[in-house]
Amino acid sequence: MTSSPEGPGHDRPEARLGPTPATLLAGVALAGVLLGGVLRPLSIRVSGTAPTVGLLQVAVLYFVAAVLAGVAWLTWRSLHRRHEYLDPHRAVNRLVLAKSCALVGALCAGGYGGYALAFVGRAEAALAQERMVNGALGAVAGLLVTLAALALERACRTRGGDPRDLP
Repeated sequence: MTSSPEGPGHDRPEARLGPTPATLLAGVALAGVLLGGVLRPLSIRVSGTAPTVGLLQVAVLYFVAAVLAGVAWLTWRSLHRRHEYLDPHRAVNRLVLAKSCALVGALCAGGYGGYALAFVGRAEAALAQERMVNGALGAVAGLLVTLAALALERACRTRGGDPRDLP
């Protein structure tokens, strides 16, 4: 094992945590579109009918988006307006929550959107209109979750460099 003259641990490049890349979110959303589009024909083949999109699940996504937006606002106000101290473990928890919800929101947006698109042009299918509308509402809810999570991630940002700048 080799170590640098500064001591052990200094031979590795400095690891920095950056914002969630838009390309990653777009890739996850695209995977969701593909999975959502495949769900209709696959479920028809397996069970003979396509599942309906429940409004309760969609409402939960809207609720999660609202909670994330509220936490983002409170975090931003605490750190950037009032310049208050935030315990490091709380800051990390909020950042992990934001990053994971951004990915899940993108997956839900793509999945619900893909499922809604699978019914476009299939008006003869039973409940096709309801599935398209509820799927579109779910896609919007997933998008709002992603946007609120990105706002929380941005609220957790600091100037960097000085350990006293950490939230």
